[in-house]
Formats: sequence, structure tokens, C-alpha cells
Amino acid sequence: MKLKSIKVVLAGLLAIPLVSLGVTFFNPAITSVQAIVCSDGTTVAEGAECAKPDGTPTCLFGPGCAFTAIVNTALFLIGSIAVLMLIYGGIRYTTSGGNEKSVTAAKNTILYAIVGIVVAILAYAIVNFVLTALVV
Repeated sequence: MKLKSIKVVLAGLLAIPLVSLGVTFFNPAITSVQAIVCSDGTTVAEGAECAKPDGTPTCLFGPGCAFTAIVNTALFLIGSIAVLMLIYGGIRYTTSGGNEKSVTAAKNTILYAIVGIVVAILAYAIVNFVLTALVV
């Protein structure tokens, strides 16, 4: 019974972003900000550009933007921690002295560190691919 409820919760969590993306992309009522023209002949986008203070970033996504820099920094830190854990596992392996429990623990540390490095590299590639695809 627990497995079925977990599946329902996961399906619901996956359905929420899909529904919101579907509403955003396929709703004809949502128009481009560039197309809305005010009574004085300016567009909403021009007004928003004038109201923006100096030094405000012009983008959140894409290469060189704030969100991308934050995500890349976090993924770099995760990868660095995984490399440090790999080194720590190697040290534990060499200093185990033949104790089977210590050897197994060290091998598990090395295995999980390698998995962490692979996940960090794949996450970096996927995040940057998605962000550059969204900006086009």
C-alpha cells in the first residue's frame, strides 16, 4: 500500500510542472509584453526598461547570468566535495591495515565519491544545456 501512495505523490509532483508549462505555452490569452502598447505609444517592455535602476542584471538565465552563475558555483562545490571524499576514501583504504570492515567502508566511500563526481558532471552538463536552450 505504501508503494502505491508513493507513486501517486510522485505522479502528482511531476504533473504540476507539466500543467503549468502547458498553460504558459498554449494559452492564447498570454501575450508578449512587446505587443502591449500604452496610450502614449510606448510598449510595456520599454517602460520596464526605463524603470530599471542602474546596475540591475538584464537576465536571470543563460550564459553569464545570475541564475547560471549560482547553479554552476553550487555544482562546482558539489564536485569538489566529491573529489575530496574520493581522496579521503583512498587514504582510509591505504590505512585500513587489512581490517575487512575498514576496507569495505573505504571502498564504499570511494564508490559513492565516484558516483557523486559523475552526478555533478552530468548535472552541470544538463543544467547548462537546458539554460542555453531556454535563452535562444
